[in-house]
Amino acid sequence: MAIWNPNKECMSRDEMSALQGKRLHKIVDYVYHNVPFYRHKLQELDIVPDDIQTIEDIVKLPFTTKQDLRDNYPFGLQAAPQSAIIRIHASSGTTGNPTIVGYTRKDIGVWSECMARSLTSYGVTRNDTFSVAYGYGLFTGGLGAHNGVEKIGASVVPASTGNTEKHVKLIRDLGITGIACTPSYALYLAETMERLGISRDQTKLRIGAFGAEPWTESMRQEIEQRLGLKAYNLYGLSEIMGPSVSYECSEQHGSHINEDHFYPEIIDPVTLEPLPRGEKGELVFTTLTKEGMPVLRYRTRDLCSLMPGECPCGRTSVRMSRIEGRSDDMLIIRGINVFPSQVESVVLGMKEFAPRYMLIVDRKNNLDTFTVQVEIRQEYFTGTFDTPAAIEMLEKKLASRLKSVLSIAAKVQLKAPNTIERSQGKSAHVIDLRTI
Repeated sequence: MAIWNPNKECMSRDEMSALQGKRLHKIVDYVYHNVPFYRHKLQELDIVPDDIQTIEDIVKLPFTTKQDLRDNYPFGLQAAPQSAIIRIHASSGTTGNPTIVGYTRKDIGVWSECMARSLTSYGVTRNDTFSVAYGYGLFTGGLGAHNGVEKIGASVVPASTGNTEKHVKLIRDLGITGIACTPSYALYLAETMERLGISRDQTKLRIGAFGAEPWTESMRQEIEQRLGLKAYNLYGLSEIMGPSVSYECSEQHGSHINEDHFYPEIIDPVTLEPLPRGEKGELVFTTLTKEGMPVLRYRTRDLCSLMPGECPCGRTSVRMSRIEGRSDDMLIIRGINVFPSQVESVVLGMKEFAPRYMLIVDRKNNLDTFTVQVEIRQEYFTGTFDTPAAIEMLEKKLASRLKSVLSIAAKVQLKAPNTIERSQGKSAHVIDLRTI
């Protein structure tokens, strides 16, 4: 498997640590003098930039949260002057002010470099035709992936989301070999291809770069089987940069972090104490080279671990495990912690079900209620489970497996094919009526 930038992706640990220490000192000095929010935070802790000399000194620095970004809306955390900002992205802001992120020309160059590393690790070359079906616009996915494809020299098809029937015809007619989108949209593409009578053998798809939402190994296998490609994980978040903060290699055993630009930590989300490598906790990032809006120790809320050991692919950068949930998306139902990813792993482990589900939580008479809606696959819906008795038997089977995994009973509602609402962007799997 080719490596885009061996000088950085294959650095020795001592070289990487030394580079990270130099960059950390520089970025702390930069925000101290250009971002009042961080200057006040550091002064409260009686810290000056010269106190930060090595990467180990990072534990002295304050954390940054999404609320800090919202409280400083729109440009309070921006370090570069507005004249140096050449692009602005923003989060959806569905629960408050959107997160505004400004990028300098250097930031866009770093982002493109990191995306090129990711795509190269998947096997993308300048001979590929690559469709980017992340949303373009304020969301970082579309333009982030787009720039990386162009940097490699491959042909980019800026499909975005929507108009899916036209998209799948272009996949066939243009001989598109790679695609970047959310895992849920990949399955929607597969459904559309099947409905239009376009088989996987009629396309040249071989590589998929999927991210922007959690997905399981079972979902990976489902996508690969239905689209006839190799599915790779792509991780990122706009507060840090966008897609390509980390990426899978050919080994597909964890995702390599571009740690010369984004320094990772794992902390206990309750005590905020750093955890040793290998232990699961909340992922924290510090941007080491970002000019537009650098962040110190940003709490992502994503739960994972940093993996010990070297990767056979030759890259020496630290790997992160698959995201297992979010510390702020965790549902507490009757005192039990429940993650949507746990439900997904059960659903996708049963051949009778399509990868479409919805969790509905409510409260009646001061008691939490928990319902799981799941679609039956078409071939089972019209055959094996076409009677009320058969449906009831399957509901009981799923309810039993859910209880064994979640340690809590759920009411199961089986749905007909294509009746749970589809998303062409990030999929939503939870309706919590207790907060409405």
